Amino acid sequence: MKFAVIVFPGSNCDRDMFEAIHTHVQEEVEMVPSSATDLSGYDAILLPGGFSHGDYLRSGAMASVAPVLQAVKEEAGKGKLILGVCNGFQILLEAGLLPGAMLPNRNLSFICKTDRVRVVNQKTAFTNLYHEEQMLNLPIAHGEGNYYCDEVTYQNLVMHNQILFTYEKNPNGSVNDIAGICNEEGNVLGMMPHPERAVESLLGSEDGLKLFQSMVANWRGSHVQHA
Repeated sequence: MKFAVIVFPGSNCDRDMFEAIHTHVQEEVEMVPSSATDLSGYDAILLPGGFSHGDYLRSGAMASVAPVLQAVKEEAGKGKLILGVCNGFQILLEAGLLPGAMLPNRNLSFICKTDRVRVVNQKTAFTNLYHEEQMLNLPIAHGEGNYYCDEVTYQNLVMHNQILFTYEKNPNGSVNDIAGICNEEGNVLGMMPHPERAVESLLGSEDGLKLFQSMVANWRGSHVQHA
């Protein structure tokens, strides 16, 4: 399986994402600049956290119109797995690949700590190696992680099982404790916690590793079926 890590000007978690895949998941991975226009050679696309374009305007807004986003949308339409973490989640929202919007944290302060996150939907390409209701220790680090959507959108998320992760103790004011959602098709995930920073015990938690391994298991299962 071949991963692409998209590098935006200002990204600061792209190397973390690369190392998580290369060293701990042990799959092929390449860094791809945001000026790229063709992602057809990759099986999964990762939008890392960081401060793309300095987070000027709304976080992720400038990155959402980078040339590579058109390619991301094309590959998402083909059913390829797309993961956006933190700023990557914000970019997916701004690009319209996921519903809702991101607001400043309710305390108006940057939050950086490890938090408890619940697996709400285990039956997805991103969570199939977790257990339902499993609690994960995952780092968060954001100033705008307060996920917002209106009631109609929220009910739609619930109806289609699109809420994958919720916080145990809501740190930022997100609607109904939401920490991560996917699209209706289940191949695009955005989440504020950082699984790539929780892939070995030295980092304080290994709970993020199974997210990437779930992606690989899903991909291999799909390709065996179609072989």
